[in-house]
Amino acid sequence: MSRSGADLALLLLGGFRTFADRATAELAARGYEDVRPVHDFALQAILSGADNASELGRRMSVTKQSAAQTIAVLEERGYVRREPDPTDRRRMRLQVTERGLEMQRTGAAIFQTLREQWESQVGAGAVRDVERALRQLVGTGPVQLDTPGWLIQDLGGDS
Repeated sequence: MSRSGADLALLLLGGFRTFADRATAELAARGYEDVRPVHDFALQAILSGADNASELGRRMSVTKQSAAQTIAVLEERGYVRREPDPTDRRRMRLQVTERGLEMQRTGAAIFQTLREQWESQVGAGAVRDVERALRQLVGTGPVQLDTPGWLIQDLGGDS
């Protein structure tokens, strides 16, 4: 039976959602019940150089106001802090805290376990083949972390 391109797109999205939902549930079970996938996108962007709301908004394809709200939540929960810029004391820069780094390390371990579960279900070779095919189709460059903004744009919102 032939499947459509839309079916493939939904399967790819379903694979992402399955991984993200299971990882979120496992993080909650390990004491990080306040973490959502968008928080991980934001932390990754901050770690890669988005050190203020404007830059975080650009990297996540959301408004500066939405980025500021995400920062406030992450700061309140102890995952990021604002520190004075060493070259311009008037400017505050975002830094991921040790709690944020530990949550990311825990999340990475959870994703590895999820991968191993899939390898157990369908075989390590099958998972490698899917990964290899996706790299050929998507490219080998860094994956864009603007998925939250992309989804929000399609839903007609901005936060």
